[in-house]
Amino acid sequence: MNEQGAGSADRLLALIGEHRDTIRQALGDDRHAVLLARLTALAGTAPEDDRAVRRALQAVRLVLLELPSGHPVRRELDSPRIAVTPPGPGTVAGARELMAWFSLPSPARGPSYHPDPEQQRLLGEPALSDAEARERCGGTPPAELIRLRGPEDGDRYPEFQFGPGGGTPHGVVLEVNRLLLADIDPWGAAAWWFSGNTWLGGTPAALLGRLPDHRLVGAARELAEGE
Repeated sequence: MNEQGAGSADRLLALIGEHRDTIRQALGDDRHAVLLARLTALAGTAPEDDRAVRRALQAVRLVLLELPSGHPVRRELDSPRIAVTPPGPGTVAGARELMAWFSLPSPARGPSYHPDPEQQRLLGEPALSDAEARERCGGTPPAELIRLRGPEDGDRYPEFQFGPGGGTPHGVVLEVNRLLLADIDPWGAAAWWFSGNTWLGGTPAALLGRLPDHRLVGAARELAEGE
């Protein structure tokens, strides 16, 4: 891939191509298939639609955040040097070129599934059942809440999203989750909250209420928009 004059978005695509084999190994077949779907969506976006390109690129980044912290692409994502620059025709063209480097994803599985180690880690965090979340929300939980589907116990809502003592959802969590596209990629959003963040100096979920809300929103916006 030609990196001449490339911005950070093009650099990210170049890194995906460079480390494509280890990315597949680290993500596993299922999440790798999600990554390919996100890249395919980016490649199929109209280049002149800046908002759509930015959103599609953000979805790619969220899947890559599930890589182990020591992976070169994850280290680059955690670095303040990589920020999404205003997208343009080159970003979409780069995604189209990149897709030619990947093999086809594995066939889709049936309705039952076994969580991979990262999903098991996230499902192991304290969570509310669907009924408990409905009670806290006074009805249907908002789409911005992270909802993880377990293989046996159905939908689970990570408990950190709610105030203590039976509280309702934190406003800052809903704002951050909108930036992280939790309604599209809840696993990626959960991985952000429950993984170490070098910009914040800790795990965002653990820092909720300890850091000013604007710090959490700013870190999520930096990831989502590169602003």
